[in-house]
Amino acid sequence: MINDGMQEFYVHFHGPGDSPYHGGVWKVRVELPDAYPYKSPSIGFTNKMYHPNVDEMSGSVCLDVINQTWSPMFDLVNVFEVFLPQLLLYPNPSDPLNGEAAALMVRDRSAYEQRVREYCQKYAKPEDVGAALEEKSSDEELSEVEYDSSDEAVVGKVDP
Repeated sequence: MINDGMQEFYVHFHGPGDSPYHGGVWKVRVELPDAYPYKSPSIGFTNKMYHPNVDEMSGSVCLDVINQTWSPMFDLVNVFEVFLPQLLLYPNPSDPLNGEAAALMVRDRSAYEQRVREYCQKYAKPEDVGAALEEKSSDEELSEVEYDSSDEAVVGKVDP
């Protein structure tokens, strides 16, 4: 969660199997508007992704079901288990946020898939996402010295 609120948080998203994104893990920022679920969430990748429908610099996603045809019947499970995997499996190069990725996909599919794999290796390793989370966490870790969870600290008698 971000800023101790329920409306902004991160989700670790794993690339779908049988795709060049397989093995990649992305940290996705989710912002829920006050009118959620009647208004769609804002979704953005925080680590780089090479995809025609994802802006490489901002991480914003061009996905009709989130941006235009959202329904209160959808939920975040749909976003992460259906919509985003489908987007990665079936990119739409005719409506790009990343023109270079779209052009390469249309011109040379195998070179596009190779570039995707390179980005996964460089920017979407599981340990990179974990490290990014630890660096950006606002929570302070308590060591055993600072926090004693033993039963000795319990005050008072138990009622019989």
